[in-house]
Amino acid sequence: MKVLVAMDESDGSFCALKWALDHLFCYPIQPDQEPNTITLVHVQPLFQSFLYPAGPADAPYATPEVLDAVKQAKAQNAANILSRALHMCKEKKIKAESLILEGDPKDRICQAAEELHVDLVVVGSRGLGTIQRALLGSVSNYCVRHAHCPILIVKPPSKEAHE
Repeated sequence: MKVLVAMDESDGSFCALKWALDHLFCYPIQPDQEPNTITLVHVQPLFQSFLYPAGPADAPYATPEVLDAVKQAKAQNAANILSRALHMCKEKKIKAESLILEGDPKDRICQAAEELHVDLVVVGSRGLGTIQRALLGSVSNYCVRHAHCPILIVKPPSKEAHE
């Protein structure tokens, strides 16, 4: 089985990864069976290089220094997220690969799932309310409607479970 787990900085995505590792990769592999593989995907939104009207009218675009700083910060953030996720896989002795993409996370996750021919996409749920989901959109909801393979949405544990 080929599994894609969508990763971002949210606790929900790490909860989804933990669930996948605990439930999908816990069975012994038979000698004639291919091992399950996991691909960790982090999608960085595209950076708009123009600035909103907050500065002088003759400087509507970000300087090269600002662009470089933003690119470095995005790269470091992605590295931190995937490093933490890969460490979780390593602790369970599960080989994983990581992939950093750019664009709209909803589209890129579905596109990656199709291009990689995965059998399952696992995404976390941030538990947005109806209004937040309507305003921000829901990556998991979009994937359910547009991906060409099954989608597993892992809800974070309830607060009562922690008490």
